Order: sequence, then C-alpha cells, then structure tokens
Amino acid sequence: MTSTTRKTATGTTAVTAAGTTAGTAPSTDLRGTVERFWATAEGRDWAAFAETLAEDVVYELPQTRERIRGRERYVEFNREYPGDWHARIERIVAEPRQPGQPGQREQVVSWTHVTVGLEEMYAISFFTGDEDGRIVAITDFWPEPYEPPAGREHLVERY
Repeated sequence: MTSTTRKTATGTTAVTAAGTTAGTAPSTDLRGTVERFWATAEGRDWAAFAETLAEDVVYELPQTRERIRGRERYVEFNREYPGDWHARIERIVAEPRQPGQPGQREQVVSWTHVTVGLEEMYAISFFTGDEDGRIVAITDFWPEPYEPPAGREHLVERY
C-alpha cells in the first residue's frame, strides 16, 4: 500500500492510498462535499448542488420547526428561495469517522455569512454524510443579532 502526505493546519499527516489517515477510519471527504454544496448553491448550479445530496436527504430548521425530505424537494426549496441571496463560508469544522465505531457517520459544521439584498445574517449548519460522501442530513440554525444585557460593559469589547 502506498501513502502520500497532506499538509494540515497542525502539521503533516500521512494519507494511505485508500484515503485514510493514520489511526482514522476511511474518509469520504464530507468537508469537500460541504464546500461544493455551498459553492454550487452560490453559483445556482442546481444539478451539481443535487449531486452533493443523498436521495433521502433530510433538511431541518429547528427554529421554524420545518422539515424537508428528499433531494428533489430540498433542491427546489433552494431554487425557489426569494431574493438575491449570496452565501460565503466563514469556517468549516469537520469530524471524521472514528475507527472501531461501526455505523458512525462523518459530521461537518459550517458557519456561513449570508446576504439577501442589503440584509446580512449568519447561519450555522450541521451536516451528516453517508457512506458515499453525500449529505444525508442538514440542520440549519439562523441566529438573530441582539443587544447585550446591561452591566457587563466593563468586561467586553463590542465589535
């Protein structure tokens, strides 16, 4: 078996020909799938966007208690979303499957800056991947900005 190395933020990691790093289970690169998800959404390339999703994807919005089941309905939800919206990834955190944990799926979280016209907002999205590297579950949170309570001005810095 051959191996290559990959530069990471924490150093250099050995990667085997099967795409695994030393001490981890095989990776389907869900992080890369999530990056393509956001890039194809931003580019309105709905066919490529659909390819990032499992056929039975489930999308949930806990704040509005909405759920969408299935690739076709989720793609249409995004295609029909009103306004001239744009999304930019601020940060992605990926958690690979752990060895010796059958059934465990890769997890990725993205923090995204979204604009709709002049309105700006942020989204926190939790992604779960399937064994083929497609997204099988998405949970979105859209936090609202608010003014902090009085009395802690001496401890904080506003930005």
